[in-house]
Amino acid sequence: MSVSITLPGVRRGTIPMLALACGVMVGNIYLCQPLLAQMAREFGVPERIASFVAVATQIGYACGILFVVPLGDIARPQVLVRWLMALTALGLFAAAASPVLPMLIVASLVLASTTVVAQVLMPLAPSLTYPQHRGRTIAALSTGLLLGILLSRTMSGAVAEFAGTWRASYIVAGALTTVLFFVVPSFLPAQSPHGNTARYFELLASLPSLLRHRPLLLSMGMNFCVFGAFTALWGTLAFHLATPRFGLGPAAAGLFGLWGAPGAMLAPVAGRLSDRWGSAPVNAIGLMSAALSFVIAGTWGATSVLGLAVAVNFLDFGVQSGQMANQRRIFGIGETIRARLNTLYMVTTFAGGALGALAGGYAWTLAGWRGVCVLGGGLVIVAAIILAVTAFASQASTLPTRRQ
Repeated sequence: MSVSITLPGVRRGTIPMLALACGVMVGNIYLCQPLLAQMAREFGVPERIASFVAVATQIGYACGILFVVPLGDIARPQVLVRWLMALTALGLFAAAASPVLPMLIVASLVLASTTVVAQVLMPLAPSLTYPQHRGRTIAALSTGLLLGILLSRTMSGAVAEFAGTWRASYIVAGALTTVLFFVVPSFLPAQSPHGNTARYFELLASLPSLLRHRPLLLSMGMNFCVFGAFTALWGTLAFHLATPRFGLGPAAAGLFGLWGAPGAMLAPVAGRLSDRWGSAPVNAIGLMSAALSFVIAGTWGATSVLGLAVAVNFLDFGVQSGQMANQRRIFGIGETIRARLNTLYMVTTFAGGALGALAGGYAWTLAGWRGVCVLGGGLVIVAAIILAVTAFASQASTLPTRRQ
């Protein structure tokens, strides 16, 4: 990444470092997913109950976005990020030491609420670059974020397989977060670049008024559904791979994060296309890719590891390209309210993720892998309907003007 894209006074290598921090910190939410079958065996509970760990991380992350991320509009970035990283590291070590499943669920809820650093950095980063490079900056951090989601599964699955316990994955994640605690804050501005003097409760009170922006509502509705589909598949993939048909453990489940990385790496193309065509066409491309992924997963992927690998690539591309298009849309609403816009958008996203993880666990219990794929595909179809209805309403509202 060339230093020329950042403003004078911003430290060299800031954007790559922030992208790395986004990946590591968001990965703390998803490292549990390939470990759920192992957790169920150790604690002696049904797989559906073990999936509550994944649900807790989604709920915790949504709460953190709602109550912590708005501080990004007023807090000093160095101080805020340092505190969040310290609390996350402590939460990861507490999860690793959990003697019973309820304690692990509580620890997961707490650590997820503080590992929201990526959602603090995402609206901050465009303020550190020249306007003509802000789309590129969002794409860099978004790619780091999704790669963190994917590769955290690979890391956690491999570590658990090697160490023979899921707890080792949490210890490694805690160590990585501790390293970031000492490194990342030095790349951040000491003062808020927005100069916003509002108080914390004023920020929270202002959130409902932002819902008047239709582009925000559109992005929220679509991503609620798409991310729910995403977590439904990933939250049950370890169960599918552990069935006698495959007989694979957490390392194999984690490897799907690595095998799905090419789809994530292609997604920055969508960022450039959204600058050229607008967000809606890129959303449509992403939804078609996500829908195709569930068709493949439910047919070819029901019996084939290769089919599953192809499916997760289509899904990862669809989710990431839609994310870039949505954030390009909402960040254009107003510069001084970006953190709060991102708060509403992401809390809706991860609320969808929590419900998707919960519904995915029940779909697995009731109808197995194909039930999960039907659930995911149905959610993508709902997102497509939201996009189509909004596009039709927008076109209809312009007709009187055209007739004049």
